[in-house]
Amino acid sequence: MNVRDLSLLAARGVLGGYLAAHGAQKLFGSFGGHGMAPTVTGFDRLGLHPAPVMARVAAVSELTGGTLTVAGAAHPLGPIALAATMAVAASTHRANGPFAANGGFELPLTNMAAALALAVGGPGRYSFDALSGRSIPRPLVRVVAAGAAVSAAACLTMVLRAKPQPPSGPSNGAEAKEAEEAEQPA
Repeated sequence: MNVRDLSLLAARGVLGGYLAAHGAQKLFGSFGGHGMAPTVTGFDRLGLHPAPVMARVAAVSELTGGTLTVAGAAHPLGPIALAATMAVAASTHRANGPFAANGGFELPLTNMAAALALAVGGPGRYSFDALSGRSIPRPLVRVVAAGAAVSAAACLTMVLRAKPQPPSGPSNGAEAKEAEEAEQPA
């Protein structure tokens, strides 16, 4: 057993699995998700228009990109889709700063970096592509990567033009306790 291939398998499983589930939350309300209606509302608030289309594109990109990544199939299309989606997701959290504890862009940025590492590092020996002996032709990969970059850039432009919305409520436990105490009568 090769440590590199096992590491790639684990990384694909964690990143792809979580992002596929995140896409299913948006699309179907699975895994405790809220489904498409609230997702569309959120995308509209972020300035991603047309919101119904953009929300579905993000959800399908997460679900299919995650599934392809987990399986190591059609490499590197899955990680490319995830990286582009996470670039936009990271930008939507910019008003909250860099750390997840404050609703910031830490997690989508980390996911994007992991997806890019997988796109470059390959799926490894324990993948559908390696086991089947199939691969995506390089010219097609270049076209898909260019399309993902252009799509992400267009979405980033929309998000950056929209006025950033600050967090809607307290962002950590200490602030929540302070807010709760402030609301209590003296």
